[in-house]
Amino acid sequence: MKKQMVRSSLLIAFGMFVGVLLISNFSPSSIGDIFASTKKFGADKSPVTQSDAMRTLNTAFTSVSEAVLPSVVSIEVTSSRKNPKMQEFFEFFRPREKGEEDEQLVKGNGSGVFISADGYIVTNNHVVEGAKEIKVTTYDKRTYKATLVGADPLTDLAVIKLEGDGDFPAAHFADINTVKVGEWVMAVGNPLGLTSTVTTGIVSAIGRGQLGMSRNSYSVEYYIQTDAAINPGNSGGGLFDMNGSLTGINTAIATSTGNYIGYGFAIPVDLVKSVVDDLIDDGEINRGYIGVSINSVRDEVEARALGLDGVYGVVVGSILNGSAAEDAGIEAGDVLLELEGEKLFSSGELQSRIAQKRAGDKVEVLILRNGKKLTKTVKLRARDEDEKGFADNSKKEAEPGVGKNSPVDFDKLGFKVEKLTDKIKKEYSTNHGVLITEVKRFSAASDRGMFPNGVIVEADRKEVNTTRELKDIIEDKKPGDAMLIKVKYPEVTRIIAIQIPDSEG
Repeated sequence: MKKQMVRSSLLIAFGMFVGVLLISNFSPSSIGDIFASTKKFGADKSPVTQSDAMRTLNTAFTSVSEAVLPSVVSIEVTSSRKNPKMQEFFEFFRPREKGEEDEQLVKGNGSGVFISADGYIVTNNHVVEGAKEIKVTTYDKRTYKATLVGADPLTDLAVIKLEGDGDFPAAHFADINTVKVGEWVMAVGNPLGLTSTVTTGIVSAIGRGQLGMSRNSYSVEYYIQTDAAINPGNSGGGLFDMNGSLTGINTAIATSTGNYIGYGFAIPVDLVKSVVDDLIDDGEINRGYIGVSINSVRDEVEARALGLDGVYGVVVGSILNGSAAEDAGIEAGDVLLELEGEKLFSSGELQSRIAQKRAGDKVEVLILRNGKKLTKTVKLRARDEDEKGFADNSKKEAEPGVGKNSPVDFDKLGFKVEKLTDKIKKEYSTNHGVLITEVKRFSAASDRGMFPNGVIVEADRKEVNTTRELKDIIEDKKPGDAMLIKVKYPEVTRIIAIQIPDSEG
């Protein structure tokens, strides 16, 4: 009994002591410390202290992201489309479903960018093509119906307009001349259903063209290439520089899977501005055309064959009947060196710059013809959908060539030719030439872009009437010489440069 009383007294005394301590000295955090685990998690400080430069860079990325995200919208489209049977290497971000090529209603998603405070949005034509209903969701989760203002399949651009009033955050357009290879850019859009996504990378190339994304010869392919990640759903979204200015509209990716594998392509902002101006003005494009089929100068071999001092310029293959080029005196075989005083480096560049002009505008072109430089003024014309095709730019009926007209195999060059039949002459609208019957794979001719069923009408700037004439022209060249061969195909005429091998026959 006595021991129990002692224990009780000690417990009461201890309780009173703890109570006094709690009231007089302990803060709430101290109380927490009593009941907290004694085990310590994590290090006392971060392992690296970032430099001021890195903190500045991080701040730049976050500030640009915050600034541009509100100007990019998500677009949902209900449309009627045919199901594609296969994917191509250069993939447009169209909705895809398995099945036969039947027309049915499908839903697709893409992106767009506000270009005005009153609700005009630029996107890709392939995002809204065939749309029966367009729904737009803004960065702050407001949803609007939109109507199609106009579309331009040749540049893959379209403009839509939100229904209803609002003060929307329009993007600022960059000066395309300040965009440089290697600079940081941000791709903003809604890939794979992930809304308001930002990815970063650099400008990998400028003026990327001849990618074969369209089979229309009038299509404009002159892109900004970037390694910022772009995926299905990014189409129509913005590519922004580190000032938050719009440099381009994301359009396509190079892919064999349908998703990002390294590179994306954006339509440059100067071309975007030109197209949307026309579309908003009257819903269609009043674009000017020169009226030529063209190819870039590929390499040093072709440059030497053309008499150029460097690899630049655009070669005219054919002239369209009644075209601006024909009126200005431009001829097949001419090399377009400059447009309005600025050097031309690719056919895509020429197309892009002409695409920003309107029918009726005059442009000055510097050309090279047979080693002489000439200046031509071209008054651009509107494209006539009823054009009958390219002119037969060949000369009048020539005297029959001497010698035999039997098949010839240019083994080392890698192609065979034979004489033309009357049927081929009529089909190809030509009165002279020789028919290419075979081009060997991986041969010099194949590497230079020659393929069968074309008619060689000129070689080394000389008219070709027989297979023997072509053989004599080629054998007259020295090994290592470069020469031009003019080949007429049903839809286009091409100028092909080829280097003579060590021996031929």
